[in-house]
Formats: sequence, C-alpha cells, structure tokens
Amino acid sequence: MTTTTKPATPVAAAPARRIGPGGLALRQGRLEITQFLRSRESVVFTMGFPIIMILIFAAIFSDEIAPGVSYTQYFITGMIATGLMTVSFQNLGIWIPIERDRGVLKRYRGTPMPKWVWFAGKVIMVVVIGIAETALLLAVSVALFDLDLPATAAKWLTFGWVSVLGVTACTLCGIAISSLARTARSGSAVVTPVALVLQFISGVFFVFTQLPSWMQQVAALFPLKWMCQGLRSVFLPESFGAREPGGSFELDRVALVLVLWCVIGLVLCLTTFRWTTKRDG
Repeated sequence: MTTTTKPATPVAAAPARRIGPGGLALRQGRLEITQFLRSRESVVFTMGFPIIMILIFAAIFSDEIAPGVSYTQYFITGMIATGLMTVSFQNLGIWIPIERDRGVLKRYRGTPMPKWVWFAGKVIMVVVIGIAETALLLAVSVALFDLDLPATAAKWLTFGWVSVLGVTACTLCGIAISSLARTARSGSAVVTPVALVLQFISGVFFVFTQLPSWMQQVAALFPLKWMCQGLRSVFLPESFGAREPGGSFELDRVALVLVLWCVIGLVLCLTTFRWTTKRDG
C-alpha cells in the first residue's frame, strides 16, 4: 500500500517592519554619536577643553569682578557657551568637509534614505553631546568652584531656551560654513580661526565690558556674545545686569538675535550646502 505525502504548505514570510521617520532619525543619531565617540581627539577636545580652561583661569584669577561674583563664576558662563559652540559650529564645520571629501555624503545622497534624516542625525548628536558636556562642566564647577546652580524655575527656563536657540544657530551656521572648505584638510583652517576670534571678542576669556568698544560692537553681530550674556543672567546675580553694556541682561534682545541667527543659518544651509566636492561635479 502506497502512502501519499502531501507537500508542506509554504509559510508566508512575515513582512519586514518598516521603520518610521522618527526611527530613521534616531538610528542615524546613534550612528553619528558612535562615530563621534570613536574619535578620541574630538571627544577629548570637545569635552575637556572647557574644563581645562576653567581650571587654568581659576589658578590665574582669584579676585572678584563684582561683589559676590568671582572671575571663575563669570568665566563658567562663557565656557558653557563656548562648549556648546564647539560641539555644534566647530565640530560640524570640520567634520562635514571630511565626510564630503571621502565621498560619504555622495553615497548618502544616492541612497533611498530621505536627506533630512542625515541632518537629523547630526542634530541629535549635537544635542546629546552638548547636554553631556554641559552637565559635566556644571558638575565640575559645583564640586570645585562652589558654583551656585539656578534656584528658580524661571532661571532654568532661561538656561534652556538660551541653550536651545544658541545650539540651533551654531549648528546651522556650522553646516553652512562647512561648504567653504574645499578639501577635508582645509575644514579646520576655515573654522578654527573664526571660533577662536569669536571666543576672544564675545566675553569668554575676558570680561566683556573691559574689551574695546569697537570689539564689543563686532561681537554683538554674532550669536556667541548673546549666548554668554543670556547665560550670565542665569548664573550671576540680578544686580550684575547693570554692568552689561545695555545696563541689563536684555533677554528680549538675546532671544531676538539668536532667533535671527537661526533664520540666517537656515537660509545659508539651504542655499550653500553641497553634497559633493567640486571635483565630483
């Protein structure tokens, strides 16, 4: 007697789970963070530079610049601002030309992945590293220099919107200035001098009101000066506002200038950003 075996019915493969826009952005953000952490030089410079500078200034300057305000307390606000600028403006302005020169951006553009996902990954990386760097700087400042953290919700709110607007403006400007570098090697030469000049004239290394008036006027054209001023309103006594050039911390003007730079940076990104080098066409 012959037994007939029925062929097994094929089991339909489960459809692959489609990743939504948010998932794509988060995955790209994790990739950008991983790449950043693998670069020891970038990690050490970005995370360590503000702390090293604070330690140096604390060893050199021990006097008060106003009743109840030490040099160290004043410079901590500038270090927070310059740290946020470093992780956004400086890092992006240097690393994007490297990726462009290596053909990484060209390959990204040739994939089905929406172009905005690549930019979202950069933004996520800047935000995560910026938060980690700021938290580390605040922890060191509280532990070693008796920094008083904001005592009211209003000051924390100010700290939040100044940081968000400042990082947004610096991120957009960093993406925009990356197009000026013709090769991977020239990225640092283009961006680093700009960052250093802005730090010297914006009240990061010196008391802003002690700088020449023409230098103060030039600094007022750029976002770093306003980031520093906004952060001083958070960490310094309210009475210190009278020592600012405008006679107060001028938070309304801080917000206006930073928003304006966000718009300028976005326009520059949309009109100048290049996915390929000139030799690629």
